[in-house]
Amino acid sequence: MAGSGFYVGNPPFLGGKLMRRGLGDATVEALFKAYDGRVPPEADLVCYWFAKAWEAIEASRVKRVGFVATNSIRGGANRKVLEPIAEAGAIFEAWSDEPWTIDGAAVRVSLVCFGDLAEGAKLDGKAVESIPPNLSGASSNLPTALTLKENAGVAFMGITKSGPFDIDAKLARSMLSAPLNPNGRPNSDVLAPSINGREITGRPSDRWLLFFRAIESEEGCALYEEPYRLAKEKIFPFRSASRTASNTKYWWRYERPRPEMYKVFGDSRRYIATSMVAKHRCFLFVDSRVVPENLIIAIARDDDTTFGILHSRFHEAWSLRLGTWLGVGNDPRYTPTTTFETFPFPQDLTPNIPAADYAGDPRAIRIAEAAKRLDELRRAWLNPPDLVDVVPEVTPTAAPGEAPRRYPDRIVPKSVQAAAKLKERTLTNLYNRRPRWLADAHDALDRAVAAAYGWPEDISTDDALARLLALNLERAKAQ
Repeated sequence: MAGSGFYVGNPPFLGGKLMRRGLGDATVEALFKAYDGRVPPEADLVCYWFAKAWEAIEASRVKRVGFVATNSIRGGANRKVLEPIAEAGAIFEAWSDEPWTIDGAAVRVSLVCFGDLAEGAKLDGKAVESIPPNLSGASSNLPTALTLKENAGVAFMGITKSGPFDIDAKLARSMLSAPLNPNGRPNSDVLAPSINGREITGRPSDRWLLFFRAIESEEGCALYEEPYRLAKEKIFPFRSASRTASNTKYWWRYERPRPEMYKVFGDSRRYIATSMVAKHRCFLFVDSRVVPENLIIAIARDDDTTFGILHSRFHEAWSLRLGTWLGVGNDPRYTPTTTFETFPFPQDLTPNIPAADYAGDPRAIRIAEAAKRLDELRRAWLNPPDLVDVVPEVTPTAAPGEAPRRYPDRIVPKSVQAAAKLKERTLTNLYNRRPRWLADAHDALDRAVAAAYGWPEDISTDDALARLLALNLERAKAQ
C-alpha cells in the first residue's frame, strides 16, 4: 500500500492455546518460525500485524499506520512489538485505554498510530514529547525495567488441564477412603483439591481433580483402579480429539502439569497465590496440597515477609504499571514475568534468599508482623466463627508403613442462613468497601515495607515507583 493508511487490527483475544485452537498447530509453529526474534511466542495474534506494519514503514512501503487493539497491547509480551517503534520515536498518536463495543462485544482498547512524525506526538489527546511502549505518560518509564535473576524460578502460572479432570467432591472422598489398589498404593496419590482464580477473590467451592502428575504410562494409571476407570470414561474421549500430539499421547496428564513449580514447592506447607486477572490485587496463603489452576499465579514462598512485600501498595502499583488489562471491566492482569520477576525487593529480603536467613532482621520482622495481622483480620472477616464450622477433611487410606496424606480442613456454613450471608463475604466485596480496619492494616504494612527500603514511611507512590525503577536497573546492570 502506498501513502498513508489506517488498519484496524483484530483484537488480540487469540493468544497461546486459543491461537492453536483457531489456526492449528502447523500454522502457529510456522508463524513462530517466521517471526522469531520479532514477536514473542507468548504474544497475541494482533501483534504480528504490528510487526508486519512496522517492517513496511521501515522499508518505506507505507508512511503511516493505525491499529485498534485491546489495551493488553500495552503490557506483557504484547508490548515487545511496540518497543522498537517507540525507541524510534515513531508513535505519533495513541489513545491508551478507551471503551469499544462492536458486534455485541464490549472491551477496552488502545488506538496506536505510528510512522511519519511531522505533526508531533499526542497521547490521549494531549501533546507530548514522545510516547513510550506502554502508552503511558508516567514520569517513571517502568517498561524499561528488566528481569532480575534474584526473582527467577519463584512465580509460576498454575497447571493447565485441557480436559475434564474435575471430579465430584463426594466421589473424591469415597475414593480416598477406598481400599488400597493392586500396586499397594492409595487413591490419594492421584486425587487433589484445587483452587482457581475466582476462589481467590470469591468463595471456596470444594473442587477436586484427578491428578496423575508423576505417572508416565497408561499402565501405571490403570493400577489406580477407580480413578483410572473414571479418567478413561471422561478424559480419554475428550483428549483423543485434541490436535495437540502430547495431549493425545499422554491423555491422562495435564497439558501443563508444571513440574518445575512442584520442584520448587518442595516440602513447603503453603505457597502465596493471586488471581491472574482481578479488580483488586490480593494475595492469599494456600495449602501446598491444593493444586493451583491456570488463572492462578503461584509464588513459591511461605513466609509472612514476602507476603507482606507483595501486598504493599508499592508492589501493587508496580504490577498495575507493568501488567496488562483484560475485558470491559479493565481488570489488571498479573504475570510471573513482567510484574514479579522485574520487581526489586528490599535489599537482603529478595526471593533467592531463604526466609530463615533473614528471620532475625528487624525489617523482616516488622513486615511479617504487619502482614500476619492483615491476613488474620481478613480471614476472620471472610469466615467469622459464628457463621462457619471447621470440618476435618476425610483421612485417606494409607499404604503400610506410611502416614496418611492429609488434606486441609474444610470451612462449611453453619446453616442455610449462614451460607447466604457468606456469599457476600468475598475479597472483592471487602476491597470494594475498604473499611477503616482494612485501610489501617494496609497502612501499617506499607510503612513497614517503605522502612525496609530505607524510604520515608509516608513516601508517595510515584516517588516510590521512580526509586524502584532505579533499583531495578542498578541490580540488572550488576547481574
